[in-house]
Amino acid sequence: MTQEILINVGVAETRVAVVEEGRLEALSVTRLIGTDGMGGHGARSAVGDIVLGRVLRVLPGIQAAFVEIGHGRAGFLGAREARSLGALDTAVEPAISELVGEGDILLVQITKDPVGEKGARLTTSVSLPGRLCVLTPYQKGIAVSRRIASEAERARLQALGEALLADAELVPEAGYIFRTATVGAVLDDLRHDALELAEEWRKILAAQQRARAPATLYRDVGPIERAMRDIVREDTERVLIDDAAAAQAARAYCEHAMPELEDRIAVFEGPGALFDLYDLETVIDALSQARVALPCGGWITIEHTEALTAIDVNSGSFVEAGSPEDTGLAVNLEAAGEIGRQVRLRGIGGMIVVDFIHIKEPGHRERILLALEQSLAKDGTPVTVTATQSGMAEITRKRVRRPLEARLTESCGTCGGSGALRRPDAIAMDVLRRVEATARAAPGQTIHVHAAPPVIAWLEGLGEELAAALARKGIFQVELTADPTASRERFDVSTER
Repeated sequence: MTQEILINVGVAETRVAVVEEGRLEALSVTRLIGTDGMGGHGARSAVGDIVLGRVLRVLPGIQAAFVEIGHGRAGFLGAREARSLGALDTAVEPAISELVGEGDILLVQITKDPVGEKGARLTTSVSLPGRLCVLTPYQKGIAVSRRIASEAERARLQALGEALLADAELVPEAGYIFRTATVGAVLDDLRHDALELAEEWRKILAAQQRARAPATLYRDVGPIERAMRDIVREDTERVLIDDAAAAQAARAYCEHAMPELEDRIAVFEGPGALFDLYDLETVIDALSQARVALPCGGWITIEHTEALTAIDVNSGSFVEAGSPEDTGLAVNLEAAGEIGRQVRLRGIGGMIVVDFIHIKEPGHRERILLALEQSLAKDGTPVTVTATQSGMAEITRKRVRRPLEARLTESCGTCGGSGALRRPDAIAMDVLRRVEATARAAPGQTIHVHAAPPVIAWLEGLGEELAAALARKGIFQVELTADPTASRERFDVSTER
């Protein structure tokens, strides 16, 4: 299957799109400027950050501790996530009060961003990702990615891992997780990756000795390097980047980590915008809609509640030649494949309930469940799928980052919270993309923006940060005007007043 990576580096965001056979299959967005309104920490995801924290409170009743991590809101450390602090040979999981006490200084890693009023989730089982390996300093042994299906390859990698553990130049008493990119790798490849991770870990330990809690000691690489490390595969056909400096950063990463793929990086220079190649803006806009059309004529509807996400499958006007059972099977199989894609693109986590069209044949139900599992497994996020007695499917998918809906919308006060409005900062991102397009079409001219007051207020609040971001794109003359008559989502960008 042909895979292409399209990286759009804009004024305010870096967006990485994975396109397979001309179809958007994954999307990640990293905000470059401004805050997200979720506690003042900023829009960037903190997942993967390693922090020297201070225990504020220990709550035995819920077997957890709150840890100050410098984000304006305490992080949450459960007993299970703190178990690396206890004796490794214990058969019983220790209580949180046996592991930490108020005032303790801990090295923790953020595993999930804050959501709503909940702080970031933490673990003491820190890890450092490389291109091939993930270093686990406090967890011995070798683990191989579950996505590597070949038993022979798994056994080969386990043998290489044992040789790696015996290397005196690496982190003592540590372990490694071999990622899917290790398929076909030799010991020298693994050792090179492990040596770089060892050096990074030593820097973290040195910083820990100098720091005062709370302090961030490690942040993951930027979105460009992360895309190269985590997404680009041996069979990736090309990586198109619409920014020369970002392309250089990608090449620099490849030069030392994956030199054989460096020649697949190219700078996109038009015509038009990069995401226009596959009409991705239209696809991305549709991700905020509840209803998703299926090629057969049916559709799925995605509805979010505080407790779970509900997905309903409808056959619409589609009728398969044969019986209602055949119709239901055909629609459900198509829906199962699309559900996995939508869950990935929208960043949906937690409990998801799918109401498929009723099917009688047990063999057909098994086919549908297998198709659902396969579509959900593509991005490697931990997920479990079970069938209920009523014929529904229950999905539990690990929450890592805030879902797309939470990043783009907020509760609508007018309707008592039963609906949602697009957030001013989300609309501002659209405005800035339009500003870039206008600047490309009319270089050097003053660009005038008219938008609703909340959107203009958000942009003006960025001050010099916005001016510097625009200047990096060669845009120096932008005038912002609040239009009190405009609805929140309406705006105009042009070179005319």
